[in-house]
This record gives sequence, C-alpha cells and structure tokens, in this order.
Amino acid sequence: MTTHQAPGDSPYRDLPSVDRLLADARVAALVPDHGHDAVAGLARTILGEYRQAIAEVGAAPAEPVVDALLTRAATAFRPSLVRVVNATGVIIHTNLGRAPLARSALDAIQRVASGYSNLEYDVAAGERGSRTSHLDATLCRIIGAEAGVAVNNNASALLLALSALCRDREVIISRGQLVEIGGGFRIPDVMRQSGAHLVEVGTTNRTYLRDYAEAITDRTAAILRVHSSNFRVVGFVEETPLASLAELARERGLLLIDDLGSGALLDTRDFGLAAEPMVQESVRAGADVVLASGDKLLGGPQAGIAVGKAAPIEAMRRHPLARAVRADKTTIAALAATLDHYSRGDAVEAIPVWRMIAADPETLARRARRWSRACGPYGVAVEAQSTIGGGSLPGEELPTTVCAMTPPHSPVIGGSADALAAALRAATPPIVARIVDDRVLLDPRTVDPSEDWHVEATLSAICGTAPLEPEGAGAGR
Repeated sequence: MTTHQAPGDSPYRDLPSVDRLLADARVAALVPDHGHDAVAGLARTILGEYRQAIAEVGAAPAEPVVDALLTRAATAFRPSLVRVVNATGVIIHTNLGRAPLARSALDAIQRVASGYSNLEYDVAAGERGSRTSHLDATLCRIIGAEAGVAVNNNASALLLALSALCRDREVIISRGQLVEIGGGFRIPDVMRQSGAHLVEVGTTNRTYLRDYAEAITDRTAAILRVHSSNFRVVGFVEETPLASLAELARERGLLLIDDLGSGALLDTRDFGLAAEPMVQESVRAGADVVLASGDKLLGGPQAGIAVGKAAPIEAMRRHPLARAVRADKTTIAALAATLDHYSRGDAVEAIPVWRMIAADPETLARRARRWSRACGPYGVAVEAQSTIGGGSLPGEELPTTVCAMTPPHSPVIGGSADALAAALRAATPPIVARIVDDRVLLDPRTVDPSEDWHVEATLSAICGTAPLEPEGAGAGR
C-alpha cells in the first residue's frame, strides 16, 4: 500500500482491492457496528478518490489507504444529530433544540415508543379511538378551555386554524403584528397558504379598536392577534387589549384567534421578568382559539397547541390538513407528561426551562468559580446576563455568573477566542459557549449540574491544568 513502484509500473497497481481493505483488522473492526455494505461503500469511495488523484497528478496521496479510510470513518459513521452541552446562557436556544425535556417526559416517550400503545384505540370499548383524546382533558383542566388539540408545531396550528375556519374569507390583523417567525417564515405567507385573505389595519406602532371595526365586512371570518414574542416595540405605541377585540368579535359574529407563540402557563413576573401573555389569560379574555408552542416557555416537546371554544377546535380536528400536521405518539406522551407538572404544581422544580429560569444566583456563582479554577490562570468568574431566547421575552435578561476564559497560547489555540470556542466544540459531547470581547464565556445556568464534570475535565485538558478533585473530596466550591 505504498506509492513506490518500479519504472514503468502503474501507480494504480499499488492500490488495494476492496476485499483486501476489508481484510485489514482495523477496517474489519468497523463492520459489526456499521455493517459490511456501509464499510465496503466507504472503501470504494476512498479508492475512487485515490484513482482520481492518480489520474490528475500521476500519483496517489501519500497517506495509506487504510489510514484514510479510518479517518473518514470516524466522521462518516458518526450520528449527525448529537447531544451538546449548552453553556451559552440562552435558555430556549433555537439552534440547540429549544427546551430540554423533563425526566417524566423522557420516561413517557420510552413507555410508548418501546412497544405498542393505545394511540388510536379505546381499550375499554375495544374499538378504534382518537389520538386527540389523550390531551384534550388535560389541556382543558389546566387552561380552562372547552377543548384542545395538539399538532406538530405552532406554525402548523396557525395554518390549520386559518385553513379550517377562514378559508376564502378575510382575516383582520394589525400591521404591527405581521411578524417573521423562525427560519424566515412570515405570518402573511402562512396566511396565504391557508387560503385566508389578509386585511391589514392600523400602523406598525399603533392600532386602535376602531381600526378593526371599520375593516369588518360581510366577508370577514376572524380577527387575528399575533403576539410579538420575538421582538418588542417601545415608545409611541398602542395595542388594542384582547378583551376589547373579543367583545368586538362577539358583537359582529366573528372568531377571535390569538397566536401567543411562547406558550407561557406560569406568570413570568414571579421570576423578575416582564409579563408574558399566558394561555389561560387569553382563554379567559374571550379568544375563540388560542395558539401556543409546546417547546418554548411551556417547556415540552416541539408541538403546536390550540385551545379554546369547542366548535372551532372541533372544526380544526376534522379538517383534512389535521392529518398532515398531527402530533405523533412520542410528542403526545411527552406533552402530556409535561402538562401534568403544571397540574401538580411542581413545574418549576421538574421542567428544565423553569428550573433554569428560577436557578439560585449563588449556586450559579459557585459553579462558575469552580469552572474558573479548572482553567487555572486563564479563567475568572464574572457577573453577566443570561437570556430566555427562543422567541420569548425579547430583551429580558437574568443575572448570572459565568466562567470567562482568556484563550491560552498553545499550538492549537494560539491565543484565539474563536479557536478556543472551537476546541470546546470538539469535545465529546461538544460544549457550546459564546464569545464576548475576545473572551469565551460559559454560563452554568443552561448546563445541567450532571454535566459539570465534563465541562471541568474539558477545561482542564484545554488549559493544561490538573483535574479538579470531585465535589466533597476537599476541593469545595
């Protein structure tokens, strides 16, 4: 497998065959985990690249084919979707999967996914049942609505509501609420896909009740309010209260749809944050349909929740689009388990998002100081701010203490904050931090305490310091 050959010999002759590669003990060791066909396919790819190099430059790469195959296998057979440690301080981090699930939700997924379930089967009656029945009673009990249904995300919930209730009719919305949601999707685009006709009223910063009233025609089906959950307009602003919109809708025989997005079921003011509209409040204010996300402030799996009056919710359930956007059994199980914590009153303790929001400042400071000790002379604990993220409570921050790292000078990092952040991401599992003023900040608020040992070990390895003693073994905090 060397590239040396006698004059006149073809460099192609030095390339091993696929069978010879598979006979190598190091390559053969890959087969039990990844399968013969996958390993053989990778071998053919590598050999094809070597032949291409010979064709282009007259010689194969200097690296032995087996070594090249093993190097490629280390990444080719690695799962693309992996667990990461979120040390950014952004609690609902959209790019990192939003809300971590509660232990009860993970257990519920395991129970229904490891075997069969009564997803669409009525065990008592011995006949076909409905998957919507598993959440309806829970949603109604916790939120105080007449009915509820869950779909695969909140954008789907909005699309389904408009398609089922407003198709070929007009929907009135304030110009200040024509928001863009994640991934570049915009509310007007979603509305067009539903077949509803958008009627804009008011201005970007001020919309009055009379603006809605004057826009109503015999073709109007609903008034839509969209909560600005991912931005905030301040200054010379005016927004019509939901209760006033509900009264106008009732008087004129219209539906009122309230798209909240963030899905708060607890009062955020209790945690030193600005008020975020709660789903229960919208129902009590008279909205016919209230839409919310399951994986933001609710703290559950990705889902869209629609609750409200029985008639419009039933129309949504029966619409053909409902099948295309329905939630699967694991989502239903995880969402039900998450909602149960609100019913029992232990959501702050059991649901990770709320546990992070309510984290004790002194505990965060102790953890940050310990991480800093793992960095030796390159780390220091400093006061900073965590954010909610995920299109919830824009501009709101929580005081925290972070480990601020000055990049050590080394052949790998070379004093670069970007290189240091990359070294953290190269850990297994990757540690994702943020860079501020040429320092890498790691916030313990968004790191589960069970992951501290991994953070500390990684920091010690990068900074060349002695590993810290375990908690309670004399190291202390």
